[in-house]
Amino acid sequence: MEIDYQKKAENDASGFVLLSDYAPEIIQEIRYFSSYNFVGERIDGYEEPCAIMTKEAARLIKAIAAKAVVYGYRLKVFDTYRPAKAVRHFVLWGIEDLDQRMKPFFYPDLDKQELFVRGYIAAQSSHSRGSTIDLTLLDMATGKEVDMGSPFDYFSEISHPDNRDVSEEQYHNRMFLQDLMAKGGFRPYDCEWWHFTMENEPYPDTYFEFPVCRDELKR
Repeated sequence: MEIDYQKKAENDASGFVLLSDYAPEIIQEIRYFSSYNFVGERIDGYEEPCAIMTKEAARLIKAIAAKAVVYGYRLKVFDTYRPAKAVRHFVLWGIEDLDQRMKPFFYPDLDKQELFVRGYIAAQSSHSRGSTIDLTLLDMATGKEVDMGSPFDYFSEISHPDNRDVSEEQYHNRMFLQDLMAKGGFRPYDCEWWHFTMENEPYPDTYFEFPVCRDELKR
């Protein structure tokens, strides 16, 4: 009986919402729906290019987005909820040594297996709990992404938020994003400047399986 309940919980999307319904002003570029990511192909479970989050996390992100506009920025989201099957796709890709087509763009200085050891890719991701987000800032005056010193999903020490090998401006931009997110209720991740998880997330021990698809939220 307990096992059946756990299976239901992992596939139950009733606590999730489309981020665009809460904050349509946020720009979305869902990388794992496209082939431009570190794997080089669309990732399992991404059936639509839409950001899905828990209701609680979406409310907080909406407030953060409104605050960012005051400073002249818009939020740009690369990933939010990530199905557990997508994480398995990453793991299987990590085992396949011959597939390194995106290495020059995302992990030029590391072997694939090191990505897991160093914490850039997890065998069980906080994204699958529904309250983690990967994002950056877009400058409303220029229409361009703010310079963070490294691109999204660039797996290197240069992407650690506190790395001082970046310029002062790039470091300032990272700290501004981190401060904005922290004051809005999200904690940073020490290996990736773009990665934040909601404090007191509603499902801290549940990893969901349902696909990234609008229809899943209507069931």
